[in-house]
Amino acid sequence: MEPRLDAYKRVPGALPAMRCLEHLVRGSGLEAPLLELAPIRVSQMNRCAYCLDMHSKDARAAGTASSGCTP
Repeated sequence: MEPRLDAYKRVPGALPAMRCLEHLVRGSGLEAPLLELAPIRVSQMNRCAYCLDMHSKDARAAGTASSGCTP
């Protein structure tokens, strides 16, 4: 399957910048459960089931409260 957009070619400096931002945000002092909610929302907006599943598991592991909808 061909990617829709090759971000590495389009904007080569984006990934290092995103990693730097992630490092700064993680060191900001915000609680881990709160930090895990942003990637969940991005995954919802991107409609990526794989990422949504992965980030939801990370959020639960970080202690984010369940909405009560899980079996």
